[in-house]
Amino acid sequence: MPWIQLRINTTNDLAEQISEQLEESGAVSVTFQDTYDTPVFEPLPGETKLWGNTDVVGLYDAQIDVDELKAILHLDQYSHKIEQLEDKDWEREWMDNFHPMQFGKRLWICPSWRDIPDPNAVNVMLDPGLAFGTGTHPTTALCLTWLDGLDLNNKIVIDYGCGSGILAIAALKLGAMRVIGIDIDPQAIQASLDNAERNNVSEKIELYLAKDLPDNLQADVVVANILAGPLKDLAPQISKLVKTDGKLGLSGILANQSQSVCKAYQAQFELDPVIEQEEWCRITGKKK
Repeated sequence: MPWIQLRINTTNDLAEQISEQLEESGAVSVTFQDTYDTPVFEPLPGETKLWGNTDVVGLYDAQIDVDELKAILHLDQYSHKIEQLEDKDWEREWMDNFHPMQFGKRLWICPSWRDIPDPNAVNVMLDPGLAFGTGTHPTTALCLTWLDGLDLNNKIVIDYGCGSGILAIAALKLGAMRVIGIDIDPQAIQASLDNAERNNVSEKIELYLAKDLPDNLQADVVVANILAGPLKDLAPQISKLVKTDGKLGLSGILANQSQSVCKAYQAQFELDPVIEQEEWCRITGKKK
């Protein structure tokens, strides 16, 4: 069916209020988009972080009375644009955008509706979700490539900030003996469990909310793909999780933030040269 899209340009102070007004006026979905394509990073728990110049975009059934909508929302006071979206199979359009992706030499991330390119490769089946990593972001790609280059046979791996479980599941498929996934979000724990079951590795994965982490937990390899701020704040806790001579991989870091993150870990780790991809980077090292 066709749709009417309403785009209102506003500020971050008014975006939430306008979003509520759009929902009350019958919008079937409301999203926020950055007017000037400035990157927005993952908010802290309970925080909604919006851009300084924000477009609030509402999607309506095409049968809606546009003149009535304008009156209800008092659109004359905003810079806005109303347009009709072509009628197409949006689910098919969405599915067509995702393809199997290779990371390193052995590892592939494959949507369930696509054919596996190489049955003899290490294949992780993972469908794109609403909130968690699928491998398309450079930070996830950097971590997957790093894991592919390690010898994980008989190793214990911790995925700190596991999200969808993509890194944890990849580690298991790459030979890890046991993987522990940790996150602050119960939805992430459930998503990781669901994806582990889909990949037939659920018996080898343990999942914990960060507040419930067992004492004295350590691993041969720890990977944390979160954000620069939390990585620095959590440096003492994350460092303790790595065994002596163990490996550490950090991402979710902008290239211009790498120096400050390295500084938080350099006392306990022999750090490798920072690897960059697009505007993001990966920091790796060995526990002293």
